[in-house]
Amino acid sequence: MYILGVPLGFIMRLIYNVLQNYGLTLVVFTVFVKALMIPLAVKQQKSSAKMAAFRPQLEEIQQKYAKNQQKMSEELQKLYQKEGYNPMSGCLPALIQFPIIFGLYDVIYKPMTHILHLGDAVIEQAKEIALDLGSIAANAYSVEPSIISAVQNNPDAFSALGSDVITKIQGLDLNFLGINLGIRPELAFNLLLLIPLLSFATSMLMTMVSMRSMGSAGAEAGAMKMTMYMMPLMSGWIAFQVPAGVGIYWILSNVLSIAQSLILNKLYNPREMAEKAKAELEARREQERQERQQAKALAKNGSKEAKEKAMSQKEINRQKLAEARRRNAEKYGEQYIEAGEDDE
Repeated sequence: MYILGVPLGFIMRLIYNVLQNYGLTLVVFTVFVKALMIPLAVKQQKSSAKMAAFRPQLEEIQQKYAKNQQKMSEELQKLYQKEGYNPMSGCLPALIQFPIIFGLYDVIYKPMTHILHLGDAVIEQAKEIALDLGSIAANAYSVEPSIISAVQNNPDAFSALGSDVITKIQGLDLNFLGINLGIRPELAFNLLLLIPLLSFATSMLMTMVSMRSMGSAGAEAGAMKMTMYMMPLMSGWIAFQVPAGVGIYWILSNVLSIAQSLILNKLYNPREMAEKAKAELEARREQERQERQQAKALAKNGSKEAKEKAMSQKEINRQKLAEARRRNAEKYGEQYIEAGEDDE
């Protein structure tokens, strides 16, 4: 997690140096990350719209090969290649969130390392002092936030760190809207409990908005739906396992994603594109039906013309035969008898 936390910590440190407020730093960081992911969100929306455009063909294949899964998969793959569509492209933005969360987990748990940019030796010295004072447990999961609280409550006990270090630590307030962002929520009736609840609620709302725009689209979409409906449950559970700061990021990210989805749905509406594609498919089928009828008519007429042509050739052959008999009759002084159809 430290490797993922280094670049995210660098970005948050730059923001913190400007704002000098830990909570606002997290808010601005969330907005910054969502802004970076806008191109992926647009690509995802276009992908959903593209799938909506050929959904009638997809459903036709699924109905046609309902009893032959292998053939269905082959035909769907051909359709995807033809349309330039990747079924997994819609999952990419959600998958990218996980490395960010893991990196942010490290940043929130280690504000002295990533935000204040203190050296390992200073942090280890502060930890030893805090352990001697009994301010933290040896196996504490949030060592650095606990050290920060200890220094802020009793700065004189940490005088060995130097005034500059103590001033930096005292200036870092981990509280935001009455919530300590460095500790984990628990099943207790306090403000921290709002973090998992809001994480679940915003994730569910985001899922509903996304699925409403996508509609149903076969087995692949069904699997995607199951995955997306699992996300709210996972986000609520994860919010109990990580510092409150990570939960705040997740909630803000969900809210921004909902707003983003509503805007993109106006620009690239999959439902409207599906209806348009369905109408175009029906028009194309009607045109193909008319072309088949015309082809049959032409084939019928062509057969008649061929028959007439064959009859004309038959008449020519009859006339040639009659001419030959007439000449033979004249040559041998015999009586000429005109050739009939049975003589051909």
